[in-house]
Amino acid sequence: MRICIIDGQGGGIGSTIIKRLKEEFKEKVEIIALGTNSIATSAMMRAKANKGATGENAIIRTVTSVDIIIGSLGIMIANSMMGELTPKMAEAVASSPAKKFILPLLQENIEIVGLVPEPLPHLVEELVINKLKEMIKNV
Repeated sequence: MRICIIDGQGGGIGSTIIKRLKEEFKEKVEIIALGTNSIATSAMMRAKANKGATGENAIIRTVTSVDIIIGSLGIMIANSMMGELTPKMAEAVASSPAKKFILPLLQENIEIVGLVPEPLPHLVEELVINKLKEMIKNV
């Protein structure tokens, strides 16, 4: 199973997700770190992603060939992450046939009504235990 983590800016969200995935699933899954910039990709590679790539073309090409995409809501919003996430990247992510697990973390001027804000560690734990564990245990 190939899991793609997309992050930008400093790569902190992606790194947190990757560390937890590695802790839970070890090498049962291939984790691909895709950064909107080299700093984000580097941070996710330090978190032990199996592969990493940076930039618009890498994201557009890779999201078509993975099983799962994980990232904050910003990965599906054009011009998010202070403009690092281009409209082409957002379109590629949204159009990918991969299953998408989107964390409701936003720095944009967007509010999701009815959503109770949770800290990143709680969201990652929910993702791993309640969403991915069942999918990956049969791999």
